[in-house]
Amino acid sequence: MRKAFANKKLRADLLLIGLLVLAAGLLYLFFGPGGDSGAWAVVRVDGEEEARYSLRENGIYPLNGGTNTLVIEDGAAWLCDADCPDKLCVRQGKIKYSGQCITCLPNRLTVTLEGAETGIELVS
Repeated sequence: MRKAFANKKLRADLLLIGLLVLAAGLLYLFFGPGGDSGAWAVVRVDGEEEARYSLRENGIYPLNGGTNTLVIEDGAAWLCDADCPDKLCVRQGKIKYSGQCITCLPNRLTVTLEGAETGIELVS
């Protein structure tokens, strides 16, 4: 009798694990990578919008009269060159989530991502 109960419990456990794996797979397909249509890198100088570039199109763009160079590749954006003395904007690295921003204070330039896939932020 105990063996029959153990087999039923094992089947129920396996069924539950299978359903959880299936649910996780469906959630990944629905919310996973590739769902960021209409994502833009918005360039502002002195707070005024100067340009807007799609994150879906790879390219290299001179900004602010050539003082900075923006690179967009594989859905991420970063500044690869700047003529400012500290080059903190270059060292900020790649951004790819909505709301992320690169700032070059000496050149009064910001690159902000809008409409991109949002990262998951957990607050405990």
